[in-house]
Amino acid sequence: MKERPVFDYAKVAEEEKYDGYYAIVTSELDMSDTEVIDTYRGLWEIEETFRVTKGVLETRPVYVSLQDHINAHFLTCFIALTIIRIIQKKTGKLYSVEKIVDCLVKISCSNEHENIYLFDYRSEISDVIGQALGIDFTNKRLRLGDIKNILAQAKK
Repeated sequence: MKERPVFDYAKVAEEEKYDGYYAIVTSELDMSDTEVIDTYRGLWEIEETFRVTKGVLETRPVYVSLQDHINAHFLTCFIALTIIRIIQKKTGKLYSVEKIVDCLVKISCSNEHENIYLFDYRSEISDVIGQALGIDFTNKRLRLGDIKNILAQAKK
C-alpha cells in the first residue's frame, strides 16, 4: 500500500516558536554572544566589497600584462574603493556605491569663457557629497582660481 503524505500540525506549531530567530554556529569560544553576532552581521560588507570591486570598479578582467601595470591597476581600484567608502561614511551611508559612482562620473566641467568654467551636472547626491566633504557643488560657474582653491582645501 502506498503511503500518503500527512501534515503534522503539532510540528509546525512547535517550529513557529522559532520564526524570526536564527542560529549561528561558531568555533569562536572566547567571543561574547554580541561579538559573534556583530562579526556575523559584518560579513555582508565583505561580500558587498567583492561585488563592488568585481562589478562597479571593474577590477577584472585585467587588460595589462606587465606586473607593474597589474599592480598599478589593482592599487587604483583599491584607492577608488577606499574613497567611495569614505564618501559613504561621511554621507551616513545614504547612497549605494553604484549611485555614488554614477553621480561622480557625471560631474564634469567645460571652459565656458576665459577663466570661467561651467559645471553641467548637479543632483541631490552631488549636493550631499559636497556638503559632507566641504565642497560647494551648487555653483554652476567657477573661476579657475576658485577651482584651484577648492582643490588646495581638499588636499589638507
